[in-house]
Amino acid sequence: MHSTNLSYIKRKKLSFVILALSLLIEKLIMAEKPSRIPSKKPLLDGGLKERGIYLLPNLFTSAALFSGFFAIVQAMNGHFELSAMAIFIAMVLDGLDGRVARMTNTQSAFGAEYDSLSDMVSFGVAPALILYVWALKPLGKLGWLAAFVYCACAALRLARFNTKLDDEHQDKRYFQGLPSPGAAALLAGFVWVSYEYGVSGRDIFFGILQWKWMAWGITIFAGASMVTDLRYYSGKDINLKQSVPFFVILGVMLAIVLVSYSPPEVLFFVMTMYALSGYALWVRDRFKQKTPD
Repeated sequence: MHSTNLSYIKRKKLSFVILALSLLIEKLIMAEKPSRIPSKKPLLDGGLKERGIYLLPNLFTSAALFSGFFAIVQAMNGHFELSAMAIFIAMVLDGLDGRVARMTNTQSAFGAEYDSLSDMVSFGVAPALILYVWALKPLGKLGWLAAFVYCACAALRLARFNTKLDDEHQDKRYFQGLPSPGAAALLAGFVWVSYEYGVSGRDIFFGILQWKWMAWGITIFAGASMVTDLRYYSGKDINLKQSVPFFVILGVMLAIVLVSYSPPEVLFFVMTMYALSGYALWVRDRFKQKTPD
């Protein structure tokens, strides 16, 4: 009798699952039908089914998204070094997908939206969770609020960037605010350097300096820098097809050697200098305004 009841319950559960799947399939079929309401977004004009999706740039975007998700998983498992590395890998892949799309003439509205969502995961959610698990959790409300502030600032930064993509009056040589990959790399570099020297997020130095407060300050600094109006060099005016002097190749080789010799220290130093460069440009511009010609 007991086995009969179990089989009956299993059949009922199976019928509910089949019903749910059928409803889901019906919803998907209805969602693919063209809407009668005209949309202002060029992404939906003609439908993705007819236009298709460019494979090559979106492969890089998918890889960047995977790296961000991998960073979250490794942080939850306590492997903070691997999570920091994954953030840097996501940053490299994020820089490649746009350039590959421009070089192969495969830009699309779908690719831009997909890239933005991938950036939110890899450079917004992932760094915030990594810092929270690594150092901010013992701070209680102040800890998770700092992580949320960073995550919200990353979302605002990406939204502002998307709204100004077609702005012809914007100087393409500079970003407005610290780019989200740079902010994420700053936090990941801090975690990686600390891990390299055996420092955890809960260590205390000289009886006063608590590393969790250092992490809190860097998290707030990175988040606030993303939503400022400070200018950061974008590098979009660099033409890779143009010939360069011989010393430029030597400089690239030297940079590769330095990064290979000590990746955590070099990458964290470079990202710290980049994060401070926007403030340095602001001070320089203010000084020029006060200095008479």
